[in-house]
Amino acid sequence: MKRYSLFFSLLLMSCLGLRAQENQINFEEFSLDNGLDVILHQDKSTPIVAIAMMYHVGSKNEEPDRTGFAHFFEHLLFEGSENIDRGEFAAYIQDAGGTLNAYTTADITCYFEVLPSNQLELGLWLESERMLHAKVDQKGIETQREVVKEEMRMRYDNRPYGSFQTEVMKRAYQKYPYKWTTIGSMDHLNAAEEKDYVKFYESFYVPNNAVLVIAGDVDVPQAKEWINQYFGTIPKGKGVIYRPNIVEPDLNGEIRDTIFDSVQLPGIFQAYRTPSMNEDDFYAVSMLSTLLSQGESSRLQKALINEQQKAVAVGNFVLDREGPGVTVAYAISSAGVSIEEVEAAMDAEVQKAMDELISEEEFQKLRNQIESDFVQENTSMFGIADNLATYKTLKGDANLINTEIDRFMAVSREDIRRVARKYFKKENRVSLHYLPKQVKP
Repeated sequence: MKRYSLFFSLLLMSCLGLRAQENQINFEEFSLDNGLDVILHQDKSTPIVAIAMMYHVGSKNEEPDRTGFAHFFEHLLFEGSENIDRGEFAAYIQDAGGTLNAYTTADITCYFEVLPSNQLELGLWLESERMLHAKVDQKGIETQREVVKEEMRMRYDNRPYGSFQTEVMKRAYQKYPYKWTTIGSMDHLNAAEEKDYVKFYESFYVPNNAVLVIAGDVDVPQAKEWINQYFGTIPKGKGVIYRPNIVEPDLNGEIRDTIFDSVQLPGIFQAYRTPSMNEDDFYAVSMLSTLLSQGESSRLQKALINEQQKAVAVGNFVLDREGPGVTVAYAISSAGVSIEEVEAAMDAEVQKAMDELISEEEFQKLRNQIESDFVQENTSMFGIADNLATYKTLKGDANLINTEIDRFMAVSREDIRRVARKYFKKENRVSLHYLPKQVKP
């Protein structure tokens, strides 16, 4: 029976490999004189275009007493510009039949639109206005402060276990500016003056700190003409763009703490210090994380929920970072089960990954998952635009959209066991116990 299962796994992997090869993403890449990197991917299968404007600025580029700026600007730069009335940015896109949004991480900020292809010029004009003429004034700052405060309340303050990232990061890092979360500090945002916001905008929202990607039904010569028209005259940033050059010391021992929160069930969060997304070991760590937590048959799900019934929720995810990374494992206890029992069960699964090679059958299934995920990420025009921008910004090579899967496929069973032993040891982690407030001594 197992031989047949393995045969079909190998067959599926072969089919996925062929599918990945057939779905090569072709693109053209060039730079303007002001440093703006541009990537164009043409796909005329549907009459839409996706625009991704990615800036190489995230929470790690902030000053320690002015955290939250990168995320704040994600909101602020929808306020309008010298030529766009306040609050009208979204209306332009929606009236044209499109959608828009943005996101911020520790490393990047990305703004994007998906539009009918005959509205490409509109999207480019709007992004050029955001880069050159955005309204960074007191009225917009005060408006968006309230928006961010409400987001803080909803996502962090009033959400069970909502503070775990804040609590984990400030313990997992001693020096590197990942030790605060992207939402930052409301006190810092309140204390900042208009000149502080203007300085941030002028420092990071410049063409030589950005990548523009257009994917979809695009007329390439016309797109190039518009790109030069709307972006070619924007001046290059004047100063040196700040990139943290900080060596983060080792943890040198497990950090344990207890957080009393408004929760019904105890929870545990374990954060292991793991490599940067630009290091070779990142790929094996990422595959180990998938092995532990992705899908109903993943190891944590199967052991803690299905078999032992010690937890109601489990997970393991990699925070892929340009700088030193973190992998977080978590579990929420079942009613009546102590947090110590849950922790022991989690540790047992990690220990198993350290002690035993993953079976060939499970390994092939894992490879299939990785390759399927890789293919699925590029099934939409926005997915393609976002991935091209991310690979170019954080790894310097947009063609990784086609080839990074090879780095995952090069990971061996021995590599997975090796990284488990190297990074998932207790002395390399932060372990937080979340307990209901009523049990606080």
